[in-house]
Amino acid sequence: MSSHPHLLSNVTLGALRLPNRVIMAPMTRNRARADGTVPPAYGEYFAQRSSAGLLITDATMTSPQAVGYPNTPGLWTEEQMESWRAVVNEVHAVGGLIALQLMHCGRISLEAWQPDKAMPVSSSPVRAATTMLRTPALAKGPAAEPRALELNEMPGVVAQFAQAARRGREAGFDAVEIQAADGYLIDQFLRDAVNRRHDRYGGSAENRSRFLLEVTEAVAKEFGADRTGVRLSPDGTYNDMRDNAPLDTFGTALRQLAALDLAWVHLGSMGDTDLCRRLRDVHGKPFMLNGDFTAESADATIRSELAIAISFGRAYIANPDLVERFEIDAPLNTPDPDTFHGGSAKGFTDYPLLQDVEIEEY
Repeated sequence: MSSHPHLLSNVTLGALRLPNRVIMAPMTRNRARADGTVPPAYGEYFAQRSSAGLLITDATMTSPQAVGYPNTPGLWTEEQMESWRAVVNEVHAVGGLIALQLMHCGRISLEAWQPDKAMPVSSSPVRAATTMLRTPALAKGPAAEPRALELNEMPGVVAQFAQAARRGREAGFDAVEIQAADGYLIDQFLRDAVNRRHDRYGGSAENRSRFLLEVTEAVAKEFGADRTGVRLSPDGTYNDMRDNAPLDTFGTALRQLAALDLAWVHLGSMGDTDLCRRLRDVHGKPFMLNGDFTAESADATIRSELAIAISFGRAYIANPDLVERFEIDAPLNTPDPDTFHGGSAKGFTDYPLLQDVEIEEY
């Protein structure tokens, strides 16, 4: 019998029946082509990890304006869609399930990445003061000063999410996750430390949640709410983020999202367990959670009904057969941080499987 019975049990998330609750977290690997298409190596990379209950892709940009990093995937062109279709087909050929994550970087960008070298956009003209970003020459520089999106621009940005979701559905993805966490555009509207607006997208928690709700409704209309998830980071500080009342802000957002009956809500890096429990009570059901989990702590968190599934990031970079290793309590490969972002097959598709190394009986 497995020593992690809850983590390795099957589960239903919306329309998806997952064979286990081990999720591959979305991770930026910076190995897409300059035009936002993904190379064939992406198919191998995800197919290697297809025993996960669900794979979630790199954050995929919804438009040229959404870009903030080098060599990140996009989904605003037919060519990008076809490159992703080949990846999805490889995953499905080996029995895996794969979800597309959609993102707009907002202020986490540089003029160099923007169409016509324009200013990046955000909820308000508040720069991410502590964030350093890669330039096209791969040097590091501070994030740019953003401009606030105008009211008449908001429907267009929502439509870009919807159109990317439509392309994702046509490419064959099993589900979609909206990146509303980690200091990117939707999070920049949600949290009061960045959102200084005085219109219907600013001020109250209800108003600051409006953009999230509009994007989620539009994406769910394209993909189906039962195949749509949202990622949030209520206590996250990444990309110079904070909120003065996270329980109010994210409780309000979760109450609004609850009416849509989504497949999952994915919370990132929830170090504040008390806040997580309070938000779970608002949400009305367990979350997909991400953080520094081991198989043991993940199993215990699912058993406590705080989480319905656990997503793993670095562990999945280094261990394509993570589920199989959890099943027999095998040791894990150590990830190489120097190959996390950019580069070739090294650190991407070359980590050894259990079957490739000599192991003792577990």
